[in-house]
Parts: sequence; structure tokens; C-alpha cells
Amino acid sequence: MWGYGNQIHASTLQPYTPMLISIGPYHKNNPQLGSMEKYKQLYLQRFLKRKNELDVQSCITEIDKLKYEALKCYDDNLDNDIVEIFSEMLLLDGCFVVEFIREYWEDEEKENNIIKLEWMKFLVCEDMVLLENQLPFFELVRLYDMTSDPTEENFLYMVRHTLLDTSPKAKFIPKSEIEGISERFDHLLDVVHMLCRPSGEKVEQNMDTSKQNQCCKISFCGNMSLQLSKEIPPYLKFWQCYHIPTARELFDAGVSFLKIGSVEENDEDKASLFDITFEKGLMKIPCFAIDDNMETFMRNMIAFEQHTSKELYPYFSNYAHLMTQLIGSYRDVNFLRQNKIILKDMGDDKEVASIFKKLSDGVAVTDFYYIKECSNLIQHCEKPWNQMKASLKHNYFQSLGQELQLWQLLHFLCSQLYRLF
Repeated sequence: MWGYGNQIHASTLQPYTPMLISIGPYHKNNPQLGSMEKYKQLYLQRFLKRKNELDVQSCITEIDKLKYEALKCYDDNLDNDIVEIFSEMLLLDGCFVVEFIREYWEDEEKENNIIKLEWMKFLVCEDMVLLENQLPFFELVRLYDMTSDPTEENFLYMVRHTLLDTSPKAKFIPKSEIEGISERFDHLLDVVHMLCRPSGEKVEQNMDTSKQNQCCKISFCGNMSLQLSKEIPPYLKFWQCYHIPTARELFDAGVSFLKIGSVEENDEDKASLFDITFEKGLMKIPCFAIDDNMETFMRNMIAFEQHTSKELYPYFSNYAHLMTQLIGSYRDVNFLRQNKIILKDMGDDKEVASIFKKLSDGVAVTDFYYIKECSNLIQHCEKPWNQMKASLKHNYFQSLGQELQLWQLLHFLCSQLYRLF
């Protein structure tokens, strides 16, 4: 499934609907996106000028060779009028994507840019990673190869450069790893997912070769939300064994929290969104910003992970599950914000808590990336002195004033109790 919701405000816009530009068949007839068609024509003209022998008809002839393979990548219920102009749509939208990525890469020559406004560039980048707003990646590669220059950069690296800022702290893998990738991708969102990894994780290239020549269906999500049946499937039952306390409850049980990394992209910051660790009573969480883009990006990545038939690791689904456990209410958001783990640019703490709850609603968890951290957290909380500390905090100290001094006293008492065990 492909879906995404550009989000000026999470509650008012659909999570899989483009804000500015339609790419592919699903939103082509949306009149609110019609203003960008003139830009598509301009990028098409730039594309044709790259090679003397290129014209619209020769490009259509080339695209026709991919038409039926590309049609298989979409749902079977496409409107007949779209099917009739399918090759023309692939060419027009595909040239826009390829030329926009080139333009973004060559941003030094700003006077030659077709889209000059930064806010438009940003919205286009956001729309390019919507699940319902995709073209088959093999078609984009074909268009790029038709007009590529030997001096041009690797296309995957150009994609990385263009879409880097669409991901909320999901650290992209370095250029050195991209150059050797030969994997077949479904679409741009699949590429972005490949680029996002926990620190130190290498790109898995040992994919199932029987699936590499198949394009996963680009399904229309519409208003659909991910739902599970009332009966919990067997592969989900293990998750119940790793239900961890909330952030404040963990703090009451003696867990300390430390923010790592920065929300700004720089070479010195090696932390990824997924680099959550727990060891010896200290939980390290990369800081991240809650802004207009985060929920929509995360929901599209999770929807892709949940519905693709590809063999990939569900990092985003796992992350959403863990953070939902830590954020039980607005009090936990406030606590993490005070520890500078959450940087909040929109909404109040209750809204942020609601965002994380929605991210994981109905999402299946199979291979849980944080199973070691959760297991260690549970063992930590089950230690007698940590249970005693939590009990004292909840049943007595919360009702007293001068919380800081009392909390210091509590830690002193618990340290003395610790010596008795």
C-alpha cells in the first residue's frame, strides 16, 4: 500500500493525499493539484533538450515498452481514461521527478531553476515520498539513463540529496554504501526506506532474487487505516510480554534518560532516529522534532512496511511501537521534552501523545528490533529496590511539596537500601 498525508495539521488533512503535485494515477484528476501541470510541461521541455534526437513521440515509444510492466504495479481498478493516457502520464510525471531531482542536486545555478521558491521545493519533496504518489522506480531509472551524462552523479545519491530533509532524524546511509547498491526498488519511498538505517547497520543486498523482478502493488489507501482483528495473531503475542512502563514510570523506577544526537544534519552527528539503547539504568534516545512533516512521513513509511511483499526490516513500525509504550500520556511528552529528547514545534503535549498513539494503532509487529532493550528494561524494573523506589514515589512522595529535594532524598534512601541486597 502507498499512502501519505501531507500535514499542515494532522487532524484536518488525509494522511496519504499530496498537497501540491500529483505523481502517478491515483490523484491525477484532483482539481486542487492542477496548478502544477504547467511546471510538468516545463520540466518535460528541459528533459527533451538534453539530447538532440529526443522528442515527445520517441520518448512515448520508449515508455510504451514499460507500460504493461508499470500497469502491473498499480491496483487493477484504475479509471479507463487514465489507462488510455498511461504512457503520456508516465512520461510527463517521470520527467518532472527526474528533472526536479537533477535541479535540486544542481542548486548552485538558481537562476536556471524552474521552481525557485523554497516552500514549493519543500512541498514537492514531501509529496514525492507519499505512498499514493509514486511511479515505478524502473521507469524513473530508464528516463534518467536516456539522458544521463557520464559526468553526472549516481542517481541514487541524487535522490538521497533531494529527499534527505523529508525524514525526521532517520539518518541516511553514507554515499560510500550507496555506490555499490544494485537492488531493484519499487519506488522512491522504497529508496528512502533503504537509505534510513540505525547507525552501523549496513544495507542488506542479499534480497530474495525471486522477488527482485516483481513490482509490489502500488495500492490506493484512501481513507483506510491499518486495522487488526480482535483476536491477536500468534506472531503478535510475544509483544504482550514486552510491554514496558512509560517514560515517567521508568524514571520513577530509577531509569535515567539521556538525549543523543541533534536534529540538524551534520557530519559530526552519527545518531539515527532508531538508535535507542538501554544499559545499566541509562536509556539513550535520539532527539527529534515534532513538526508538520513527521507524522505524515512516519505513517507512509509504516504503511509501506506493513503492506509490501518485499523482505525488509520494519524499523519505522518498531520505532512507533516502542515510542508508544514510552509515551502513555501528555505527562510523558512533557517529561521527554524537559530532557530535550522531544523538540516540539507544533501542538500541545496532548496532541503529540495522540500522534504517537495513532502511529502504532493496528500496526503488526513481527521481528522486534528493540527486544533486547525492552527485556533489559523489564528486568531493571523487577529488581526489588527499583520496585520499592517506584512504590515510594507513587504512594508517598508525589503528595509532598519541594519535589526536587524530596526526590534527591529518595535516591539517597534507595542507594542505602541497595547496599542491603
